[in-house]
Amino acid sequence: MQDVTNFADLVRRAASAGGTRPALRSHDAVLTWSELDRQVDAVAGGLAALGLAADERGRPRVAIALPNVPEFAAVFFGVLRAGLIAVPVNPAYTARELRHVLADSGAAVLVATRPVLSAVADQAPPVRYTLGGNLAELLAGGKAEPAVGGGEDLAVLLYTSGTAGAPKGAMLPHRALLANHEQLERIEPPPVTPDDVLLLAVPLFHAYGLNSGLGAVAYHGACGVLVERFDPADSLEVIERHGVTGVVGVPPMYIAWSLMGDRLATAWAGVRLAVCGASPLDHAAERRFTEATGRSVHQGYGLTEGAPVLTSTLASPSIKPGSIGRPIPGVEVRLVDADGEDVEPDEEDGTTDPGEIVARGRNFFLGYWPDGADAPEEDGWWATGDVAYADEDGDLFIVDRLGELILVSGFNVYPHEVESVLAAHEEVVEAAALGVPHPYTGQTVKAVVVRRPGSQVTAEELIAHCERNLARFKCPTAVEFVTELPHSATGKVRKGVLR
Repeated sequence: MQDVTNFADLVRRAASAGGTRPALRSHDAVLTWSELDRQVDAVAGGLAALGLAADERGRPRVAIALPNVPEFAAVFFGVLRAGLIAVPVNPAYTARELRHVLADSGAAVLVATRPVLSAVADQAPPVRYTLGGNLAELLAGGKAEPAVGGGEDLAVLLYTSGTAGAPKGAMLPHRALLANHEQLERIEPPPVTPDDVLLLAVPLFHAYGLNSGLGAVAYHGACGVLVERFDPADSLEVIERHGVTGVVGVPPMYIAWSLMGDRLATAWAGVRLAVCGASPLDHAAERRFTEATGRSVHQGYGLTEGAPVLTSTLASPSIKPGSIGRPIPGVEVRLVDADGEDVEPDEEDGTTDPGEIVARGRNFFLGYWPDGADAPEEDGWWATGDVAYADEDGDLFIVDRLGELILVSGFNVYPHEVESVLAAHEEVVEAAALGVPHPYTGQTVKAVVVRRPGSQVTAEELIAHCERNLARFKCPTAVEFVTELPHSATGKVRKGVLR
């Protein structure tokens, strides 16, 4: 393949290799690679014609607050082809959240839905394009000059979920976005090929949906099927109708599908690759899904700052329940203790104690906006804040976030372990474990649980279930039942909301 330095060059390359091949499908509409390339040119030319000037923080930024529609791809790649910086934004954000991203990024242009523009009418940048409005004129514009910039130039400013404060903008250069695909392509066999049809249901404003989904489609010149809003039944119809061969998914999707019965197996008959990321998939849902479809779910681990994939069971000889696999080619991972020393394997069984994941690779970011704060060290290593252990084969298992650790009488309780035990109960759909104050032990564990429809399982029964599977200090002392848990756009439970 020809060398690519600007991420938008992937569209031009795919159009040159097979311009009449479908690039994106959305409902009944089909956009070929040549058509998408022309739209990307139009957007780049239109933005260049604005004559936007750089400011003290660098090249102009363009905020994109759109759902999973073809226009998102045209605008995103068009921004990069014009040598500008893309700022994908969740269109479901509240006015307060939207204002924060717009103000923090200093976006000079906003491309958004009408509700978004209405929500920030008093603070939106002066240049605005509306989905269903004047954005159509931008897409129909003229041809652009060759792509500007690439390599180490900042391509995307992606705002993290903000679980520990206001969201921060992770600065991802073209190099990082491209490197993650080069790394994944070195897995044998490669996970994605030009003949694949990938389901793009994970939001494109998120690193996972943006690069592992849309980026993978462009890198391989494959086809993406866009889903604006995930619905379990509708998505199965989409998978079957469009001949989807690969799914880039998150846990809530697989949990919902695992409860769909015989319809699931029929719809998934032609799917060869199932990938799950963003947060751990509970064992019970994974087992139900695999029994129904005969397909294993490949789980991995990544983060926005890593563009995003660091590990995957695709890189392991076999899939182990609960494992996030091994580092993908080109990514190095260490587990370190509180003193920063490597956690050594046990001499008897070869496993390690939990340690913080520290990683490096060409896929890492430049630091946080605007000054590059908390960038990788000079030698490339970056501390993720996530805790894992390795088994005797070197396969990794996530334990939890350092900041989510619960301390009961000085003993460490990792919420994920408690949640996995609760989710294994046949009457539980999903669970979250939180640390709450306790007068004697400092903290105690509280569980927030979603029961199966029609279930009457009690708090006492679930606590007893935990006591059969966990040390006493790890067991919940209180259980609250809710109809659903609050999730981020990619399926992570928003524990700040629960607290």
